[in-house]
Amino acid sequence: MKSNEDVCCTQKRIMICSALANIPFTACLQAVKTLNFAEIRIDLLDLSEAELTTLFSTNSNLIATCRPGKYNDDERKVFLLRSIDAGAAYVDVEVETGDAFKQEVLAAAKAKYCQTIISYHDFEKTPPRAELDHIVTWCSEFKPDVIKIACMINSARDNARLIGLLDTDKRMLVVGMGEQGKITRVVAPLLGSICTFASYATDKATAPGQLFKDDLESRITDLQQL
Repeated sequence: MKSNEDVCCTQKRIMICSALANIPFTACLQAVKTLNFAEIRIDLLDLSEAELTTLFSTNSNLIATCRPGKYNDDERKVFLLRSIDAGAAYVDVEVETGDAFKQEVLAAAKAKYCQTIISYHDFEKTPPRAELDHIVTWCSEFKPDVIKIACMINSARDNARLIGLLDTDKRMLVVGMGEQGKITRVVAPLLGSICTFASYATDKATAPGQLFKDDLESRITDLQQL
């Protein structure tokens, strides 16, 4: 099991997670051999179960994610459980997913010392602070290792509300989506978010406003030097 020192973001060592999606298996395998930290977007990769096992056996610091849409819940669960068995460092499950699904995947993860992420996404807006607090409480009910809140940013106040969630004793991961959310992707890990997400290639973003990893790293480095 990875220690907090290995996975937490600090001003000296920011963890940038490269999201891998919409590339062939061979390219994905090459990427995980070179990246320090990556998210495998199973729903955006055409992988067999054997290929999935190979990926998670190759790099010990990968997030297994399979968003709803391409696969039904039974298929998603199989992919996530196989990823856990193969050595995923983290597994991400949406808070809106059925409780039985969440409980089975989270139990399997804990048995394998795989850290758990319960996530919430709003692709249209950033809810009011009271609603965000309610969402964090909802996520906390499942006792995850990390709570991820990703929201569309439409104003500077949205950025402030999202960043405000980091003022807690919980391990949080906040993501601002959209053009106006780019600043949150840069500053959040400096203020306590456990990591920040980036695209592996300039044309392979998995969410609105996601920056290319080299660009994101450069911007964070510039801020650290102030």
